[in-house]
Amino acid sequence: MAVKGFDCSTPLTYEKALEFRADGFEFVCRYLVPTGFKRLTPEEATAISEAGLKIVSVFETTADRALGGRTAGLADGALAAQVAARVGQPEGSAIYYAVDFDATPSQMWTVIEYLKACAEASPAFMAGVYGSYKVMQAVGQAGASTKYWQTYAWSQGLVADFNNLYQYQNDIVVHGIAIDLDQAYGDEGWWTTKMAYQLSAEDANKVIAFLSAAYEATTVAEARDEFHRLANELRKASGQLEP
Repeated sequence: MAVKGFDCSTPLTYEKALEFRADGFEFVCRYLVPTGFKRLTPEEATAISEAGLKIVSVFETTADRALGGRTAGLADGALAAQVAARVGQPEGSAIYYAVDFDATPSQMWTVIEYLKACAEASPAFMAGVYGSYKVMQAVGQAGASTKYWQTYAWSQGLVADFNNLYQYQNDIVVHGIAIDLDQAYGDEGWWTTKMAYQLSAEDANKVIAFLSAAYEATTVAEARDEFHRLANELRKASGQLEP
């Protein structure tokens, strides 16, 4: 089951984040940039986290920044890591780098070099990509990112089957704020300021396997309920959906 979320360029107050949370939104994608009106601040990250929303970090200065290739990627990855530390984003969570234009086949090699360099320059964080279906396919085949956030824009109705996030509608107004609507499918690399670190899905599933064995080995209802609860807590801590 997909999880309901949104992205926006408008900073959120605690009160505004609570309104979205009350409407069933579970995460918000915000801009991890050093300056400008749309940037996520430490104060906003705390407010969002206290309101119960998870944060997805996206780095975007200009829409076609990825055409700067490796040189731009090294600079952006290093800068994104610095800003992430400044706002309280825990290491091990994800930073999505935006390819916010209709990239052509002839531009994909440059885009891929950009994304590889972003990941190289920010090793403490998982590197993701935001872009069209064509970008998801090209980047996925090249192994240039570990997280994938597709937009419906420029995608001609096609949706990659390995997306962690999907942006399916743009430019609506909710609670007085212009937002885009997104869905999450698990292992997104999102975070809150309450997290000491981001538990990986791989590690969580290894522990869950032991809990599953213990679950099968007992017939005590209370113990089985507790094993089930603990497994779901591990799934939530690692950004996975409950079964």
